[in-house]
Amino acid sequence: MTQEELDALMNGGVDLDSLDDEEVEEPKKDETENPQQDEGPLDIKNSDGVYPPPATEDHQVVSQLDEVTKESEEKATEILDIMDEISNSMMDNEEYLNKVLDFLNNHKELFEKLSSKFPHITTFSEEKEKIDEMIELINHSLENSQNASDNIMMAMDIMQFQDIHRQKIERVINIMRELLKYMNRIFEGKIDDSKRVSSARHIHGDSTENVVEEDDLEALIAQFAGKN
Repeated sequence: MTQEELDALMNGGVDLDSLDDEEVEEPKKDETENPQQDEGPLDIKNSDGVYPPPATEDHQVVSQLDEVTKESEEKATEILDIMDEISNSMMDNEEYLNKVLDFLNNHKELFEKLSSKFPHITTFSEEKEKIDEMIELINHSLENSQNASDNIMMAMDIMQFQDIHRQKIERVINIMRELLKYMNRIFEGKIDDSKRVSSARHIHGDSTENVVEEDDLEALIAQFAGKN
């Protein structure tokens, strides 16, 4: 039976009795083609000839996006907490260095007085020079510590964009969920699937051995004729 004859039959333009003596012509298979293995209820491949991933729990798009947003938020929170601890430690170090700096400045004043009082004693002047070097090092350390604290604050501000990205992903998830609900509504039928007429997964012409049998086709025609 050709496709034209089947269409005519469905439209009521062919006498069912006239089909008994007709031979059903089997389509010729191209021997050069490699038969495809039946890998699912639908023989669908993408442009690269690769089957799409199965609809298992590991390939649920919305579920995976939910995991991404959840893990990203958790890791971002951990990073912010660590950076906050570093910032607090830097502030404590600056406080300690300032105390040492006050101590050195007091001793510097003492040795300046001693050096001016006893200029012939070189030890006082030498100690004063050493204190000046230590004060310079501490001031340099305080400057580096303040720069590091500023960089940490900038990094924490940048990390706030992580929350914006999470909100964007959640918006995409919500759109996908609404689209799924819409598709379910638009394809919803009034007839239960168990009461529908079963259909073949493959028909003649498909490059697979799992095709509809002639008995199944005759049963389908008889069922259709019985309804009319």
